[in-house]
Amino acid sequence: MKAVILAGGLGTRLQPYTTFLPKAMLPLGDKPLLEHLIEWIKNNGVDSFVLCVSYLRKTIEDYFEDGSRFGVKIEYAIANRPLATAGQLKTAREFIDDTFVCVYGDSIFDFNLKNMIGYHKKKKAFVTMGLYEYKTKLPYGFIETDKTNRVKEWKEKPDVKGNINIGCYVMEPQVLDLIPENKPYGMDIVIRSALSKKNRVSGYPIKKGFLDIGDKASYRRAYQHYLEKLGQI
Repeated sequence: MKAVILAGGLGTRLQPYTTFLPKAMLPLGDKPLLEHLIEWIKNNGVDSFVLCVSYLRKTIEDYFEDGSRFGVKIEYAIANRPLATAGQLKTAREFIDDTFVCVYGDSIFDFNLKNMIGYHKKKKAFVTMGLYEYKTKLPYGFIETDKTNRVKEWKEKPDVKGNINIGCYVMEPQVLDLIPENKPYGMDIVIRSALSKKNRVSGYPIKKGFLDIGDKASYRRAYQHYLEKLGQI
């Protein structure tokens, strides 16, 4: 089995940090984010990787090379322009011929990926998506009305929750047939297309072990979390 890591994003919400470093190479402790990801996947039994690269890709290629220094095999799928998540994944097509793991290169994971792979196979799914329950408090009151606009209830700044996509998938190679060549394309479109074709898309809920690093605030939180974890060793 191979793992595809999408590491070609521009990281615009993390500028100026990403002016000279791709987002996946931002440091977390003494290692870049991407090295943490590779270690986590390797520790879950997958040691063959395809890195989908684009923006400042030489930084990634020069650091990881063929992966032998890290005890893994690394191949590179190269895009010459931003292609969004699914568009990046499409560039890995020539390297994929079996069930594979796909993860976004701007998150940290710490859950049992082996169990997720086993779940995918047990369900005979086309795609299995990692899900995490997200909770937030709305800053406004919600007013519920009926069809005649008669007010039924006032909910003042309610808590809302729902499952969010964490950017970790187990996929069958046929999913690549749903993605056009050399075109910016979102993963949400791919999943909707799979659902419309009656392919089985399973959710795999996790309770903990997910940190998104999408902007400067979340990067600071992830860094603080990492320092606290070091303090417990």
